[in-house]
Parts: sequence; structure tokens; C-alpha cells
Amino acid sequence: MSQPPPIRDGSQNRNARAWKIILAIFCSGVVLVAIGIFAIVHYLGRSGITRPLDNMFGDQFFKTTVALIELHKVRYGKYPQSLRELRFTGDWDQGALVRVRYYPAPDGSKYCIEILQGWLGKPTLEYPPEFWQGTGYSPSLCPDSQ
Repeated sequence: MSQPPPIRDGSQNRNARAWKIILAIFCSGVVLVAIGIFAIVHYLGRSGITRPLDNMFGDQFFKTTVALIELHKVRYGKYPQSLRELRFTGDWDQGALVRVRYYPAPDGSKYCIEILQGWLGKPTLEYPPEFWQGTGYSPSLCPDSQ
């Protein structure tokens, strides 16, 4: 006579299933938190409540980048073709450089620069003509002016 198969203990299947459920709940929670944080940051950036901080940080990022570009010109005789060519930058400078868009002239004689982000949103900045005196800034190189 053949013996019946042994009765399987279902606890292993239940444990594996329980872990899968816990993992799915955890992952869903992480996704929901990430979506919530994105929504809050997006809302704050669009609401205008961060405008003073956007302008303050944007101004600092902009001036830091202009100073690094002008220093490059003094050292090497022409403006860089890319912001990656800037040498001797610090860790804090990298934060400024990723928040601007840089448009050099092909011959390295002038450039245009635009600020993309301040703290959370895009700042509204204006500088007097004296700020640009002695620099290679040329607004005609920016795409918006063409």
C-alpha cells in the first residue's frame, strides 16, 4: 500500500506571503510620500511664497558663476566654451553652476548667462548696466533675444 503524501506545514508559504504583502505596503508608502513631497515643492515653487528666497539664492548663484567665468578669462585669455572648463571651483560653486545656462560665443570673446533656479523656483533678477561693465556679457547670445 502506498503511503499518503505528508501533510505540508503551510507556515512557510504564509510567511513568504506575509513578507510580500509587507514589502508591497512599504513600497506603496514610499511612492506616496515621494509624490507628496514633489507636490508640496511644486506648489510652493509656483505659489510665489518662495520668491524672496528664489531671488536671494538666484542672485548669489548668478554672481558666483559670472565671477568664475570672468576669472577664467583673466587666467586663460578667453571665456570657456563650457562651464565644465572652469578650474579650481569649490563644492559650493558646483551648486551655482548647475542652476545657470551658459551661452559662449564660438571665438570665446563674449558670453550670455541665464539663471534657471534660485531656491525652489526661477528668480526674477535685473542688474544695472554698471554690473556688466568690463565683462564679456552679451545679451544677444541668449536664445530669448534672437
